[in-house]
Amino acid sequence: MHIPASHPRHDSLVARERIVMGMEKGLVAKQGLIAHGRGEAFDYLLGERTCPAAKKAAVCAGACLFLAERPVISVNGNTAVLAADKIVQLTKKLPAMIEVNVFHRAEGRVEKLVKFMEDAGAQNVLGTEPDERIPGLEHARGLCCGQGIHGADVVLVPLEDGDRAKALVDMGKKVLTIDLNPLSRTSRTATVTIVDELSRALENITLSLKDMEREIAAMIINDFDNNKNLKESLAAMDLNRIRPNL
Repeated sequence: MHIPASHPRHDSLVARERIVMGMEKGLVAKQGLIAHGRGEAFDYLLGERTCPAAKKAAVCAGACLFLAERPVISVNGNTAVLAADKIVQLTKKLPAMIEVNVFHRAEGRVEKLVKFMEDAGAQNVLGTEPDERIPGLEHARGLCCGQGIHGADVVLVPLEDGDRAKALVDMGKKVLTIDLNPLSRTSRTATVTIVDELSRALENITLSLKDMEREIAAMIINDFDNNKNLKESLAAMDLNRIRPNL
């Protein structure tokens, strides 16, 4: 489907088409369409733009990844089809591993996602041979790789499940998430929550790494308050401000 660049909601419509394509190719679970629509609704409330709180959180996430000894980016179906290129660009700025981790492990789905990421330029993508389990998680998202998520000190988990975010925090890891819903369990559990659309957030994380220094990164992390940032993100969802003519 051709979507004119002049269309006022071009980016959103392109994202929808990518999600549908991903489902048709077996990359995205049907439930992923519901999840995407829910997130898109919150983006409406933000005026489909990055608010100051999200920019601040993205910089803090970049600082955490910069200082990490074993950073890992967790990728599910929606994340892959929406922003594989942005994930690859981020890994070019830091030595982070990529691990495919999904809730619905239909036969061959993880392998398809690994290949999809590799076709986008990612290297040594993990996920096809999980050899560890996150404590307390009995479902499929508890399966992970020792060289990846299980052994990481900082994990970026976009579009995440709340129970896994909590389980990773309980393991002592710094959990960075991208979630358009500031009220979700994931948002309230993570170390750093970026309340923003996935591609915009990843771009801002990558931009934050330019000229980053260890002392500055440490100061950024020390000054960041996730609960305060979530409140600021929620305040940005003000329909009277975003759409004054309603």
